[in-house]
Amino acid sequence: MKTSKLALQKFKTGAVRNPIAGKLDYEGVINPIVLKSYAEYMMKHVRLEDGSSRSTDDWQKGIPKDSYMKSLLRHVIDLWLEHRNYKSRDGIKDALNGIIFNSMGYLLELLKEESNAHDVGT
Repeated sequence: MKTSKLALQKFKTGAVRNPIAGKLDYEGVINPIVLKSYAEYMMKHVRLEDGSSRSTDDWQKGIPKDSYMKSLLRHVIDLWLEHRNYKSRDGIKDALNGIIFNSMGYLLELLKEESNAHDVGT
């Protein structure tokens, strides 16, 4: 059995928990109003130009990294335009959310590739 040298968390109520050191702090690194804005952006884009809809997690099925990169750069240009007080295609929030989406999608594809590379040797 592995023992920790870190002190347990002890609360006034008497509750005790393992130390938090070394654990991921999702609450600290993610902001709920940013995630809400991103979810609203994603919901706005479930409807396709032909009138059909896609599921919100459709992108997780896989999109080539080249496609993410091209879209990411379009959103970066939109952000830059807005930053310089010019008009962009859909405004600064859409530009930022588009950057988040394409970055997340690109990262997902990279992580899947890395995961598959590790699986090959086992």
